[in-house]
Amino acid sequence: MKTSAADDFCWNDTWLVGHGPLDDEHQAFAGLIAALLAATDDSLASCLDEVMDHASAHFAEEDASMRRLNFPAQQCHMDEHAAVLRSAHGVRQRLRRGEVQPARRFASELAAWFPPHVQHLDSALATWICKQAWNAKPLVFHSRAHPRALAATAAAPSLV
Repeated sequence: MKTSAADDFCWNDTWLVGHGPLDDEHQAFAGLIAALLAATDDSLASCLDEVMDHASAHFAEEDASMRRLNFPAQQCHMDEHAAVLRSAHGVRQRLRRGEVQPARRFASELAAWFPPHVQHLDSALATWICKQAWNAKPLVFHSRAHPRALAATAAAPSLV
């Protein structure tokens, strides 16, 4: 069973934050959200478990990094992570009792939550990480860059 959200949700390069490890994690997470949105009733529990496993590991790693780097907005960011995981655990319990609709609603809400979380909170974290490591801002290269930008990049001197 597919919802309209399942038809619309897929990775978007505008979600890149300019920090490779974060971007890779986010792209994998987006794929798992898309699979959860598109899951059949029979595969819903296993897809939810995959989302929860990924989210738990990813959030724990981000939370540890924020604490280690003394990220100023860490509490707000970690509170959002915790809220998503609490919701997911509650949904999992209801799904085990045979309630499918809460899992479907959770998938849709997660898909709505993900882009602004990445674009605002994770983008700020990527900026903080790059500032701490290199005293610079992260660079984001979109795969579908404007043709003029591609031409300028091709004409730029090599850094190698």
